Amino acid sequence: MEFTVLREKITTRGGGIEIDLTPLGFDGHRMSAYQNYLGGGMLGSIQVNDTIRSQESNVRLQLEFSNRFKRLDEIGKELMEYFYELSGIDSEFEEIQGRSTSAY
Repeated sequence: MEFTVLREKITTRGGGIEIDLTPLGFDGHRMSAYQNYLGGGMLGSIQVNDTIRSQESNVRLQLEFSNRFKRLDEIGKELMEYFYELSGIDSEFEEIQGRSTSAY
């Protein structure tokens, strides 16, 4: 899948990447993949969020896209894998995803 990258900052202490969802059929919306630094040289699992589900209280928006959440999940999975590839982490993707999201 091709992504339109809006922002990207990936370091040994985590970081993130933000994409435009418009070319993927979600006009005006964005998705981010990010990874937190847990401390002691360890990174947390890779997470995603989007501007559709982050607005849970916007009922109109939730109803408009509710039948397409599966597609958002698919995009999110691919974005997490893309982030993993860019990060150059030595551990396996599945091992990374088994870690905590944050140290707090």
